[in-house]
Amino acid sequence: MKALRVMMVLSFLLLGGCLVVFREPLPANEQPPMALLGEWSRTNEWGEQMFLDISRASASSFNARLMTGSPDNLEGAEEYTFSINRSGHRWYFSMPLPKRFGANFALGGFEISSRNELILYSLDDELFVEQVKAGRLPGQVVEVAGEESALITATTAQVLAFLNDPANSDAFVEAGRFQRSNQ
Repeated sequence: MKALRVMMVLSFLLLGGCLVVFREPLPANEQPPMALLGEWSRTNEWGEQMFLDISRASASSFNARLMTGSPDNLEGAEEYTFSINRSGHRWYFSMPLPKRFGANFALGGFEISSRNELILYSLDDELFVEQVKAGRLPGQVVEVAGEESALITATTAQVLAFLNDPANSDAFVEAGRFQRSNQ
């Protein structure tokens, strides 16, 4: 049950649907905006209150602790380690998936809005499946829970070139919007 919950949290909260996975992580190359660190909250699509606490884990990685119902619900908390990459005008996060899920990496985008909201973006899995099938992006189409998804085997340079191309701006879909806790 724990494995199913991890995949649901990853795919629905952080990545907004079917999971697009990558062979390589994006390298950590820049410190994130300081406003990213701290406590965030939102009400999810099922009416549950979600709490997200982001802290520094090391010089190049960060921890995200996700709690449901209460920020004090540490027993049921899920923890994720991720790194940050900035390329062009976009911020990306990259996090390893457990070995039982192929030891690949999930990628997404984020921004801190002018209203001090943390907005997480997933990748449009249908677009990536189309790109792989058409041979425009190295990878393979895989089946996840009865749905087609993409395993991207492109190099980091190819992935960033694809994501930063204005023609691919529709690759990102808003997955969640968090507000600063206690504000």
